[in-house]
Amino acid sequence: MYDAGWAGISWPKAFGGREASLVEQLIYYEEYARAKAPYVGVNFVGLLHGGPTLIVEGTDAQKEKHIPHILRGDQVWCQGFSEPSAGSDLASLRTRAERDGDHYVVNGQKIWTSFAQVADYCELLVRTDPDAPKHRGISWLIMPMDLPGIDVRPLPTLHGEGEFSEVFLDNVRIPVENLVGAENDGWRVTNVTLRFERGTAFAGEMYDLKRWLSEIAAEAQKVTSYGARAWDDAGLRREIGHLQADIDALWNLLKLSIGQADESGVPGVGASAVKLFFTELKQRIGDVAMRVLGRAVLGRSDMAGMPVQYFSYEALQSLSMTIAAGSSQIQRKIIGERILGLPKDK
Repeated sequence: MYDAGWAGISWPKAFGGREASLVEQLIYYEEYARAKAPYVGVNFVGLLHGGPTLIVEGTDAQKEKHIPHILRGDQVWCQGFSEPSAGSDLASLRTRAERDGDHYVVNGQKIWTSFAQVADYCELLVRTDPDAPKHRGISWLIMPMDLPGIDVRPLPTLHGEGEFSEVFLDNVRIPVENLVGAENDGWRVTNVTLRFERGTAFAGEMYDLKRWLSEIAAEAQKVTSYGARAWDDAGLRREIGHLQADIDALWNLLKLSIGQADESGVPGVGASAVKLFFTELKQRIGDVAMRVLGRAVLGRSDMAGMPVQYFSYEALQSLSMTIAAGSSQIQRKIIGERILGLPKDK
């Protein structure tokens, strides 16, 4: 895909992209999902928000060193943001980075670090000024994952997979040249990253919702209970119809967000509305899928010709979506304060 110029639709041509508009990228995501092409998997951090952040905020040397390799899949990135005591309240992070000559010496712990066990680099948030207000003493660093002092411990998920890890940092020395943006300006850079993560990273998965809902409707016409099809329930048909309307609304909301990002180069705060709507909608669709399958979902594997494994996986995975990339509560707070202009919490 990289050789053909398809790995980075909107990325600069100088780094192997096509330099297409974000609108064209959205069309590409839609067709990619329609073709059931494979998900980017372990490279999603680099491709969907780490790389785009470097394009906007990185130095020329950082772009040259990382962007082409992220696109080619030579570099896998992970995200070192959350901590045991700083999840949704991310600005409360405690991982310290102290300047020592040409290096930062980093100590602390990260959790829910996506694919850390296979990553080459980490987008790492650290506190470089412990005396500054919590939003102003943070910096964004590029951390090579092979540095001494890094201890990665995988965390099995509900599905038994090792998607997440906790990472312990003990006197890890990161070159100062790996600082993205200015020192102590990391919160602003982080919001650039989070807007990419919330605004465009889920585009393919949003289109997949359409297909999943169609498959749920098709399955409901085959599943029977006490001699009646699940599809014979008028309430279920009405609910599926409402969900389809919500998917259409979500897609239009995404197009609005993409249009705004196309003008500024960075998704706006409306990305929080997209993320909130998408993740809660996916949970609602997952609930319907589980109800259609009934007791069969307890087996967690296909039976009687029913796609139990697929439906149950998506439904269970949706539970994490309202937490990842900022919880639903955080998204509502952003929408209320920054979009609707409601007063901030005291």
